[in-house]
Amino acid sequence: MRLKSLILGAACAAALSTPAFAQTLTAITGGRVLTGTSVIENGTVVIQNGRVVSVGTAAAPVGARIIDARGKVVTPGFVAVDSGLGGSEISSVDGSNDLTNGANTISASFDVSYGLDPWSFTLPVARLGGITRAIVVPSHPGGGGGGHAHDDSDFAGVGAGGLQSPGLFAGQAAIIHLAAGTDILVKPRVAMVAPFGEAGAGIAGGARGAQFTQFKETLAEVRLYARNRGAYDRAGLRDLSLSRADLEALIPVANGSMPLIVTVRRAADIQQVLRLAREEGVRIILDGAEEGWLVADQIAAANVPVLLNPISNLPGNLETRATRMQNAAALDAAGVVIAIKGNDGSHRVRETRYNAGNAVSHGLPYEAAIEAITVNPARIFGMAGQFGELRAGAAADVVIWSGDPLEPLSDAETIFIGGAEQAPTSRQFLLRDRYRDGGEGAMPPAYDR
Repeated sequence: MRLKSLILGAACAAALSTPAFAQTLTAITGGRVLTGTSVIENGTVVIQNGRVVSVGTAAAPVGARIIDARGKVVTPGFVAVDSGLGGSEISSVDGSNDLTNGANTISASFDVSYGLDPWSFTLPVARLGGITRAIVVPSHPGGGGGGHAHDDSDFAGVGAGGLQSPGLFAGQAAIIHLAAGTDILVKPRVAMVAPFGEAGAGIAGGARGAQFTQFKETLAEVRLYARNRGAYDRAGLRDLSLSRADLEALIPVANGSMPLIVTVRRAADIQQVLRLAREEGVRIILDGAEEGWLVADQIAAANVPVLLNPISNLPGNLETRATRMQNAAALDAAGVVIAIKGNDGSHRVRETRYNAGNAVSHGLPYEAAIEAITVNPARIFGMAGQFGELRAGAAADVVIWSGDPLEPLSDAETIFIGGAEQAPTSRQFLLRDRYRDGGEGAMPPAYDR
């Protein structure tokens, strides 16, 4: 009976997210509204048909469902970056990790969107932390997406078929929403991912200079292929170090239409990556950048955004000798657009807001911290105005908090994703409720004998 209740509970959560429910005209009134770019006291947020209709201080529309938010805080849903949500269940169980790829014929063309699991147990947990959207990235050496990335440094070089093994590129990221349902994909192939620094050097053979040379040669091959597809089809082109699928996937990177997420930590490596981007005409997003504060003015001048964990403060190796908890504040003060990450790719994504709060305690302005987990991720990944902000026309991703969302003791009391209200529960809560009170069905029949 209790197992049946667990199933019914999951079904009810999905039912709350049906399109019919999302069409309801709803007004959230009386709360302190953090739109993502401004603050409205005693504000009113009106949503319908999955979108924000209006945000301001006007009275609620006649006939709307009213949610009283007096004494509470209303925010956009938070956006997780460098995430593994929906792609990795248990990091130590290979069969549940669809973020890692080891085939040398598939590197840049690896598309994480095909491995996403809408029923992943990690999604409701993150949702209870106010996360409503996420940028899911493939695992790679030196990276944090999806939890624990494997180290391929011992296998660098030419692999089967003369192709790069492993490739310099980890694959392509995707955007998801966290609403209960059967399809969480918002947009596939939003960015390419590549490790640099120590991890990238290991892939290329052990030296940073080798990776940069190999990267430039790879983009030259991609451009050669793009200009000579016909010759390639006729086997009239010289041998190339990437498969056709990888060559096709890298064309948007080479022509600047797809950003490249570059995992890099050391200030010197950041400088060289910025130089590489200038020379090759590619758009980059820095991921990590623990020593970014040392070259914050150069990052800002290059108009390059940064994905970071602001509580990184201990040098784990020589790449992070100068890491400090004021990194986020220093980058923001220099004019760099930053997005704040959680404490791993999947299971601790809900702590994103805690990290934003820690950044505030180390000098980041409160408004900038809110932007770093709402509007900034949307801007960085080409989705400005579509989510991460309470404004007319944006997706109705709205969270009502019991208090300050950057305060750990505050709770997400009501969560809307795309206008659909989400059940405030997770598998952990369902199991707690099943066993807490005992009674019929709490234990399997064999335990009653």
